[in-house]
Amino acid sequence: MELGSIDLAARLLHVAGVIIWIGHNWVNVVNNPAFRRVLPADPPEAVRAVFIGASKREHGIFRHASLVVLATGLYMLWRRGDLVDALTLSGPSAVIGLGAWIGFAMVLNLWFVLWPHQKKVLGFIPAPTEERLRCARITFLSSRTNTVLSSVTLLLMLAGAHGGLSFG
Repeated sequence: MELGSIDLAARLLHVAGVIIWIGHNWVNVVNNPAFRRVLPADPPEAVRAVFIGASKREHGIFRHASLVVLATGLYMLWRRGDLVDALTLSGPSAVIGLGAWIGFAMVLNLWFVLWPHQKKVLGFIPAPTEERLRCARITFLSSRTNTVLSSVTLLLMLAGAHGGLSFG
């Protein structure tokens, strides 16, 4: 595969990852995710199995999309020679660099704050009711933080990549 094709693939993966990751944040603000309907006659263990399976799949895709966005974004900055300037917030790359740093903070928040608590809330990891309630609040705040930061990040990334905003 030649470099032009790799660059195109990276850009497509980046955009698709952003749509999945950021879209998931915004959908959860306005709507709760829908899972396969279970019938009242279904035994509780079957209902739980459907919920757990759908939740693991949904959250797995969402979490891994964040890594795809981060990796492809860093690759594209490196490929065009802007990685160091972006990460050090220097020159014209400072805007996209700020977006990259906020995006990195969002990935850390997702993987190291939201997800460990979410596993307890969803019952993937057994926890007493009090712990699950505490984790639900942390998950709520962590998710909303990423949702708000996603707006800022998208603005900075678009402005940094397509002009229209600069520091200095």
